[in-house]
Amino acid sequence: MTVEGEVRGQVDRGFLVLLGVTHEDTAGTCDAVARKVVNLRVFEDDDGKMNRSLADVDGAVLCISQFTLYGDVRRGNRPSFTGAALPAEADELYQRFCNVIRDAGIACEKGVFGAHMEVALVNDGPVTILVDSDELKKPRDA
Repeated sequence: MTVEGEVRGQVDRGFLVLLGVTHEDTAGTCDAVARKVVNLRVFEDDDGKMNRSLADVDGAVLCISQFTLYGDVRRGNRPSFTGAALPAEADELYQRFCNVIRDAGIACEKGVFGAHMEVALVNDGPVTILVDSDELKKPRDA
């Protein structure tokens, strides 16, 4: 990830996390999402089964704050971002998210909050996961 032509964060094997924060998010939801990211078992084991986590593969996280994930395009052609948290609140939870990842022993590189960033991704496999804090609150179907 670069800002004004300077590399500011990069990882080799791991996750690119685009983190959107909304008004309803709290420290608790932030922590739950971070723990879910740390523990996701999406890397292949010796049998080719997705069974390894970031810690198992010595992986890392590149986390980019992305308020545009809350762009609402249901009306008109210009997205509304009223669902996104205000910058000060979003930055606080973004920093917390990265700290929870690090506290779990996983390297976490960060983007520059609010900056124009150029993010490059080499997707090693067909895995893209949406982790939604609202969905984590719901009970699993039997």
